[in-house]
Amino acid sequence: MEAGSWAPRRWPCPPGIVLLALASVLSSLLSFGQARVYSRCELARVLQDFGLEGYRGYSLADWVCLAYFASGFNTGAVDHEADGSTNSGIFQINSRKWCKNLNPNVPNLCHMYCSDLLNPNLKDTVICAMKITQDPQGLGSWEAWRHHCQGKDLSDWVDGCEL
Repeated sequence: MEAGSWAPRRWPCPPGIVLLALASVLSSLLSFGQARVYSRCELARVLQDFGLEGYRGYSLADWVCLAYFASGFNTGAVDHEADGSTNSGIFQINSRKWCKNLNPNVPNLCHMYCSDLLNPNLKDTVICAMKITQDPQGLGSWEAWRHHCQGKDLSDWVDGCEL
């Protein structure tokens, strides 16, 4: 081998991207161990206990409908967006604005890590969702709610639940 022929190996992608991908996989694996999929009525009771019934004019059925279409009632749901942001938890709260992931340049308006939104006890998730709902769009901030719940009869979402 000649002295001048050796060149350092180039990474197929920047190390930051590799680190982000590894962290996402690791957080998904860690959250999977603690994830919980609620039943419809169980979730309605928990959300009622947290005071979401009537919060900002939204019914408990609105929140349950949102949770179903956002995550299938799965607290450990994580969806990765093309822009590098993630949607986390039962309400699929996005890291672009509301929670902190690996990107230090996000507003983090809920003042929490996105991984906190994967906790099955839902306390942090509800706190953040209440903050998001204070935005002028309210639940309209969620595309899932706008497309599947808004303006519809949602009584079936809590029908038969002992609330």
